[in-house]
Amino acid sequence: MSGRLRGGPGRRARVLLAVGPALVALLAGCTTAGDGNGEGRASAAPAPSGTPLPGGLPTPEGTLLVADFGADTVTFVDPRRGPVGSVTVGTAPYGLAVGPDGLAWVATAEGVAAVDTRARTRVALVPYTTRTGPAGTGEYRGGGMGIALSPDGSRAYVGVNVPGGRGVLEVIDTAAREVTATVPVGRRPFDVDVARDGGEVYVTGHDSFDVTVVDAGTLAARRIEVAPYGTEGGLGSWLKPHYAVVRPGDGRLLLPFEGERLAVVDPRSGSVAVEPMTADTHQHGTALTPDGRLLVVGTGAVEEGKGPSLTVRSPGGAERVYPLDGPHEAVAVSRDGRTAYVTGGYTRDGYWNGLTVVDLAGGATRRLPAGARPLGIAVL
Repeated sequence: MSGRLRGGPGRRARVLLAVGPALVALLAGCTTAGDGNGEGRASAAPAPSGTPLPGGLPTPEGTLLVADFGADTVTFVDPRRGPVGSVTVGTAPYGLAVGPDGLAWVATAEGVAAVDTRARTRVALVPYTTRTGPAGTGEYRGGGMGIALSPDGSRAYVGVNVPGGRGVLEVIDTAAREVTATVPVGRRPFDVDVARDGGEVYVTGHDSFDVTVVDAGTLAARRIEVAPYGTEGGLGSWLKPHYAVVRPGDGRLLLPFEGERLAVVDPRSGSVAVEPMTADTHQHGTALTPDGRLLVVGTGAVEEGKGPSLTVRSPGGAERVYPLDGPHEAVAVSRDGRTAYVTGGYTRDGYWNGLTVVDLAGGATRRLPAGARPLGIAVL
């Protein structure tokens, strides 16, 4: 079982998997399955109760918030002690983003939940206008995946997976708490990022080997193929983009592949340059430290290569690779830039119900419990 084979030191041969659609969905590490899309609008759902702190105190700064992909909650995690409370948000929450007002926007299979992180309650659930089938669980479920906020917090942008078809970017007015626009994008939108000036939105289409650049004003969209290993293998390939960051300074997108290649995408020209990486492992989550270092989560080798890790890459390209115990998915950074928090949820088998705390200066690690299959993470 493999969508990548070593073709010599530092190289992968492109391999076409000769399997049917059902096996592709099981093997591809990241593929699709079943339904269409359409229009329809519903009102926001009522809010369930949460778990406020004793005495009604607000959530302390520096608390972690994780999306429990294996449940229907988000969990608040003290970075020293572990979980301290949870809020019901909707089936299989994936990504989340927190605004300056303390509201967290969480992409679930049912809609985008708004959570008051200070009071620890869900205040709204905004349903998708795109039909994705019944709310499901697991790696291939329909519904929201990547999510990001405009710089002023007035809009939430969520990438919606439509099983069997193209993804959709849904634009949410965060004040009105309703979807105001939809834009077709690539298949299985793992990640959504926003330009620092808010002028463009970038949607990473995992199963279509691309980034869709969406003008935030006109909603005009254009596709940039991002496939440093090529696209041979289609849905059965492991060599697809997962997560991106917007590089400070020049606004280029950084997308890591296999601990070997970093795709540097110019969203204006559509050009894609490739720089070498050193971790030699399948890679998923990304984040930037305040001083511009790129963090990349290595999930472990698909067939050949090294195990799970966290890469810390300087703006000049020098890398430190810290080993991790078991697969992980996403990463967030403490406000002082000294500590990384890496979620153990993982989109495939091998996940665990916790996160790893990594000292970025020396690579020392410790594990914390953190909800049920935690994926998305933010530092409050």
